[in-house]
Amino acid sequence: MIYTGVTGWGDHDTLYTQGVAPRDKLTEYAAHFPTVEVDSSFYAVQPERNMSKWASETPKGFQFVVKAYQGMTGHERGDIPFASKEEMFQAFNLSLKPMIESGKLAMVLFQFPPWFDCTRENVTYLRYCKEKMEDVPLAVEFRNQSWYKAAFIDKTIAFLEQEQWIHTVCDEPQAGEGSIPIVLQATHKEKTLIRMHGRNRAGWRKNGQKNWREVRYLYRYNEHELRQWVDFTKELTEQSKDVYILFNNNSGGDAADNAKQFLDIAGIHYDNLASRQLDLF
Repeated sequence: MIYTGVTGWGDHDTLYTQGVAPRDKLTEYAAHFPTVEVDSSFYAVQPERNMSKWASETPKGFQFVVKAYQGMTGHERGDIPFASKEEMFQAFNLSLKPMIESGKLAMVLFQFPPWFDCTRENVTYLRYCKEKMEDVPLAVEFRNQSWYKAAFIDKTIAFLEQEQWIHTVCDEPQAGEGSIPIVLQATHKEKTLIRMHGRNRAGWRKNGQKNWREVRYLYRYNEHELRQWVDFTKELTEQSKDVYILFNNNSGGDAADNAKQFLDIAGIHYDNLASRQLDLF
């Protein structure tokens, strides 16, 4: 199955009727797509009550891709509110309990920073993450090109397969060491993740500048590009049972529209979405 969605559910205005309260947006979102990425978990380990609430607001079969907390992926800035990494991983695992019990946790996404390159130390840390997360399905997104250089790519893919990491295939600008190529290779027989970051090459290079996050993801995919990804996604379904494709190009509000276009081009229709009751009021 191909699960299509976007990153986050609060900022996609084209999905919501006028006057939809923030507390109702996830329910309304679930009337359009069967999966979503939880980004708030990157900035803070979420209390169980939040995860339980989100699970309860979505229909049976809805799937969440939960982003790993920043302290677990080396993004942390300043103090981390945990005494140790052990405590941090324990707290994060505990927060996932409602998602796991509801059957709505698709995977946890470990998105590593551009400075997380292909070294023995970092390979060891990937093993550590797998150990601490136990049986939770884990996806990895690299943002350093070294993992896919000719000298390492075969070993990278073999390692991910051996350790049962879900490979994250990315569409993004090719802008030096801090970007990765499209590698249409599944490493997990059950699941593969695709993240669509847009192709704003100029914006991608402005890391660290004012409003760089907004500029980086300012991009709208055209029909030709989406048709290409329909083919790519179908290719990945031959390698993996389920493929999740998440659009992250929302600086200009384009992610939801592009996700809808993708569904139209692919001829995908979902039968288990929430009803659009909010449209009646």
